[in-house]
Amino acid sequence: MLVTRKARLVVSAAAATVVCGFGQAAVAAPVPAPVAAAVPVPVYRSVAPEADVSHHGHVSLWGRGLGVWLLSENHGPSSLAAATVRLRFSANLVGRQEMPDACLQADARTVLCRTGPLPADGSAGRQLALELQLAGRPNEVVVRIDTVWNGGATDRNPQNNEHEVLAPATGDEYVF
Repeated sequence: MLVTRKARLVVSAAAATVVCGFGQAAVAAPVPAPVAAAVPVPVYRSVAPEADVSHHGHVSLWGRGLGVWLLSENHGPSSLAAATVRLRFSANLVGRQEMPDACLQADARTVLCRTGPLPADGSAGRQLALELQLAGRPNEVVVRIDTVWNGGATDRNPQNNEHEVLAPATGDEYVF
């Protein structure tokens, strides 16, 4: 038998009146006839997979050139079909940049790169190497690296995929 929410409330109120009478005359509330209605099937949300994406590498600034070498890995427990890493710069890039196929320039200061599949055991990390040209000759550049998308997985350790690196214009490698 299917019962609507409204019918259940009326029946519950009638039962409360009868039960709570304590010796008084019970007044029977009219009980509507059962109505055939669809009972919603409970929807169970699936648990999001958990992954530990990490990005490590180094940044180097020389003249107008900025190099970013990046290794993205996943330390599990779930494998990922792909992730997207975002690189943000404190200085503008000059026009369109030549980049690997996995990367695109989102705006004058942002580059997005897809990693491709990242197995859960961290064994097959994805490497990216970018050589970018900056507008002007800054004395230093701040590079911010983070995961912007990881397929909806939960990452309980964002400290190894969110970095901020200050690279003075020395040509030296600054590791993250």
